[in-house]
Amino acid sequence: MSLTTMAQEIIEENNEEKKKEERTSKDGRFKVDGVAAVVGDFVILESDIEKQYQMLEAGGVNTDGITKCELFGKLLEDKLYIHHAIQDSIEVNDNEIRSYVDQQLNMFAEQIGSMEKLVAYYKKSSEKELRDEMYEHNKNNKMASSMQQKIVEDAEVTPEEVRQFYNKNLKEDPPLFGTELKIAQIVVVPETTKEEVDKVINQLKSFKADVLENGASFTTKAVLYTEDTASKKNGGRYTLNRNRPQMVKEFREIAFSLEEGEISEPFKTDFGYHIIYLERIRGQEYDVQHILMRPKITEDAISKAKSELENARQRILDGSITFAEAALEVSDEKETKFDGGQLRNPDTQDYSFELTKMDPEIYAQVQNLKDNNVSLVLEDSDRENPVKFKILTVTDRIDEHTADFAKDYLKIKALALEDKRIEIIKKWQEDKILDTYIKLNGENRSCDFKSNWLKNSK
Repeated sequence: MSLTTMAQEIIEENNEEKKKEERTSKDGRFKVDGVAAVVGDFVILESDIEKQYQMLEAGGVNTDGITKCELFGKLLEDKLYIHHAIQDSIEVNDNEIRSYVDQQLNMFAEQIGSMEKLVAYYKKSSEKELRDEMYEHNKNNKMASSMQQKIVEDAEVTPEEVRQFYNKNLKEDPPLFGTELKIAQIVVVPETTKEEVDKVINQLKSFKADVLENGASFTTKAVLYTEDTASKKNGGRYTLNRNRPQMVKEFREIAFSLEEGEISEPFKTDFGYHIIYLERIRGQEYDVQHILMRPKITEDAISKAKSELENARQRILDGSITFAEAALEVSDEKETKFDGGQLRNPDTQDYSFELTKMDPEIYAQVQNLKDNNVSLVLEDSDRENPVKFKILTVTDRIDEHTADFAKDYLKIKALALEDKRIEIIKKWQEDKILDTYIKLNGENRSCDFKSNWLKNSK
């Protein structure tokens, strides 16, 4: 379970203590900190199971119906994945995890009132202890999920397998597919002036000169000036790997062209302008720091962008141009402009969005639109653009209906693929349990597991 859910609800300390006492008193389920199990190179403590309860409860989950054996089984699975991830040389980006932990801590501290209260709530002796525990938790989660992704990365289903899945699981009692919408949008981004671009480039050049000529700290400048919020707290640090795509292409190409201790010239990506400092090369790993700055957008540029989109909208309403033609002519969104502005569902890779699963922000923008109506000009933003404008339209609407093999083939294919992945994971787990040293201790051996964890236990 992700620690991000821990910020959803703050449980009063006395309630937390009461629940812990109740669990501890039931049949003496928890020892002080005995070893519950060993999986490969990993030890699971009794206290680790209690921590699982704490995280669930911190996320507002009612744990009354969740047994110790269920949580214990989940821990066994996670350790099995992590053990074999290490055996298979799967690595995770430490700097990205630490950056994520920084974001988590800041969010949690804001929710509860202060970092001191957060440390006290989780009964840690210091912020460092809490930070280290969150780091290990997030690293383990990432390792486990990376191992699962590797196990199923080559999974595919043939049309015959899709048909067999449908006949076996769906044909006699087909599910209902909810109402779906196809949505198109046109996006216009305010242009930055050459004057503002030059200001940013010159400032980045001055940072580089100050570091190289005067011995100034690149880390300090990154903390003070970078607009990359994900890496700001850790001085703009990232670890890049030549064998794994990370960051955008332009960023990787510049980073891999540098020598240790070298600072790049300012360069542009979709996110803005950067300079990169290459700290160290470790085989295929490159430890870098960077500073990201975006040129300021003038009020004139903002007004011009909005007017351009309002004009395009009026031409669509007048019938002098279609929505798709307007998208090709004025949209700044490369992913959609050549496709009539059609949004692609990232989960299914088709153009349909199920109403109940749609992003709440998009739903709010289109919920009152009838087919082929055009929304008003809306102001928006994203991680690349602090200001942008867009209009949306619903190009098609499919009402709730019973699954049909021909009409809903892509959805049925996705269900069949997910079913196959589950079977692959299950088979992998069965095999690895037999190949891995596993020892369960004490009453934990009496759990009724779905997996055969006791096979190699002594």
